[in-house]
Amino acid sequence: MLQSRRNFLRLAGLGIAGGLIAPQFLSCDNAKPGSDSPLHNIGLQLFTVRDLLAQNPEETLKNIAKIGYKHVETFGADPSNGNHWGISTDQLKKFLNDNDLKTHSGHYDLQKYLDKDITDKENLEKYIEVAHNLGQEFIVVPVPPMHKLNQLDVASYQYMAEQLNKAGEMSKKAGIKMGYHNHFWEFKEFGNGTKGLDILLAFTEPDLVSFELDLFWINKAGESPQTYFDKYPGRFSQWHIKDMDRANSVPLDQNKLDPKTGKRDTINLDEITRTTKYTEVGTGSINYINMATFANESGLKYAYVEQDEIYSADKYASIKKSFDYMQKNFK
Repeated sequence: MLQSRRNFLRLAGLGIAGGLIAPQFLSCDNAKPGSDSPLHNIGLQLFTVRDLLAQNPEETLKNIAKIGYKHVETFGADPSNGNHWGISTDQLKKFLNDNDLKTHSGHYDLQKYLDKDITDKENLEKYIEVAHNLGQEFIVVPVPPMHKLNQLDVASYQYMAEQLNKAGEMSKKAGIKMGYHNHFWEFKEFGNGTKGLDILLAFTEPDLVSFELDLFWINKAGESPQTYFDKYPGRFSQWHIKDMDRANSVPLDQNKLDPKTGKRDTINLDEITRTTKYTEVGTGSINYINMATFANESGLKYAYVEQDEIYSADKYASIKKSFDYMQKNFK
């Protein structure tokens, strides 16, 4: 999982710049979250420091805790043995406990499980066991079947929704809820305004499946988070907090029609990589002060800083800058 996710991110450049927050965010009347808000008690998606984890997981988690983070979201579980970055689940649990870090959620690769054409599925039971041992409340699917990204259609998303419901039934027995994390491709239209994320939201059971809204990617897709909060209140229990370089804030135009074929554009990950750049939270284009007014409506429980690419040599300084911004602005 670690290597495959890393390779994917190099290809897709999951440092993709998004559009500016929609103007309607500036006119909200909702109250700012209080001192125990998820945005003040911000976590870190560990993929942000994947290279450091690969070198020394124990030292990396220790330094994350020193910055002030109290919880982290994991990634990279090996389905064959439950290891993360070469250490066992028990070791990871010890390193977290030693540094007073909790983990409420983890990303688990279920691309085969969500592919209707593959019968050799990932070991979901093993993932549930790992998540349960770590004390996690959410198992989050980070991507759909990436090997057929441009072939995903309405039927594909309906099948994914069915599989998420089935997985949710299984994980519920362990007190864990299934989750799905969006990127930009879930907002590609299939006609009549129908989008992949809408299909997943409409066909999954709220008591079984939750959603982790990546605020960077929804803006990159040119969509309004407020629209989804209004239409599906309470469905987005987790957020990814990441910011976009101001010089690279133009949304994707993935829904334009090819005049020759009459079909939507295919997704060119290489091109997206070249037009994408991240930055530390609070230094880019997304206005999180206004975004926070929708926390209650969305059902927000946990939020995580994530920066898919850190361009400075000091990665700890980068994640501290994002952490400090969240602490300063959300009390």
